Amino acid sequence: MSTLRKLLCLTAMLALTTFAFTAPVSAETNKLIIESGDSAQSRQNAAMDKEQWNDTRNLRQKVNKRAEKEWDKADVAFDARDKCQQSANVNAYWEQNTLRCLDRRTGRVVAP
Repeated sequence: MSTLRKLLCLTAMLALTTFAFTAPVSAETNKLIIESGDSAQSRQNAAMDKEQWNDTRNLRQKVNKRAEKEWDKADVAFDARDKCQQSANVNAYWEQNTLRCLDRRTGRVVAP
């Protein structure tokens, strides 16, 4: 009987080892990792982009203000030239270089 016991014991061990090696191995993989993409480098790049945008915006505003001043200056000069040419003062003439209405006799500015 000892051989029968050995045989049964051997069969049981074989069954257990077969089960141990064929049993499915599983691990918990139900973890979700969400990255926002927010890093020190991306924050620095965003800050630099914002600074550059603000600088170019300031330059655009300066250019626009300068263009507006030039436009206003030309507009005022155009109106002043019309008033000077339509003036009742016969000695008044329009000086193109200085954009002023001057008196022919004295060279002083005339209010048309």
